[in-house]
Amino acid sequence: MTKLIALVDGSVYSRSVCEHAAWIAARAGEGARVELLHVLGRRQAEGGAANLSGNIALGARTALLNELAELDERAAKLAKARGRAILDDAAKVLDEAGVADVTTRLRSGDLVETLAEMEADADLVIVGKRGEAADFAKLHLGSNLERIARSARKPIFVAARAFRPIKRLLIAYDGGASALKAVDHIARGSILSGLDCHLLMVGEETAEGRRSLDGAAAMLKGGGFAVTAGIRSGQAETVIAEAVEQDGIDLLVMGAYGHSRIRSLIIGSTTTEMIRSCKIPVLLFR
Repeated sequence: MTKLIALVDGSVYSRSVCEHAAWIAARAGEGARVELLHVLGRRQAEGGAANLSGNIALGARTALLNELAELDERAAKLAKARGRAILDDAAKVLDEAGVADVTTRLRSGDLVETLAEMEADADLVIVGKRGEAADFAKLHLGSNLERIARSARKPIFVAARAFRPIKRLLIAYDGGASALKAVDHIARGSILSGLDCHLLMVGEETAEGRRSLDGAAAMLKGGGFAVTAGIRSGQAETVIAEAVEQDGIDLLVMGAYGHSRIRSLIIGSTTTEMIRSCKIPVLLFR
């Protein structure tokens, strides 16, 4: 049985998350189930971003304190009602797509900590590329996405803004542990079986690199994939982005955050740049 966790919020990406979840569930076959999860931040659950009553200093008038406490309580109730409405809308999308086994969960707390508690029996986590501020910060990723990708133990499917059926995938392969994990997972799994598969290594060609690439291609062929494998020189972000465009790729698969957060802060991260710049979904493995 395949279990998918789909993270939904009030952003325009949530519909795409649900449609990708439905597509993946259909590929996974009978018994696939989708768990829709909406997490209220602690401040939302406790009464709005400002938590008005909590800002009153000692000695403030009791009447004002009581009034603000009521406002906090009402804001918390509204946040929960909105969360349930978001989950109901998401469940409707999956129902219309024919997914039979759907559950909804409304939780309060830190998103990453909540996901860590719930992902143990999941096979895949699906999240939108951006959150509810998507239209205000189009050049930036959602604030929680990198935290999720760095901490999750399961593969992360980052949904693009709009859904389209996936026919062709590109695996950005560097011979590292996470890239090998991605190849092994795809070769053994059923979700992406039968799709046109491209395997790309970026860098100067060496005997060691060629052997590693050929080994990965052999694993995929053993899983029934028709594979096109190649090595191209250049900067990883540029070469991968060009391959995505030129080859009409629908899904990019790659290892996530192979370097430390400090190194990423200093020189940037290939993972972050690829998620940010590509207009297609990205499947991440750690």
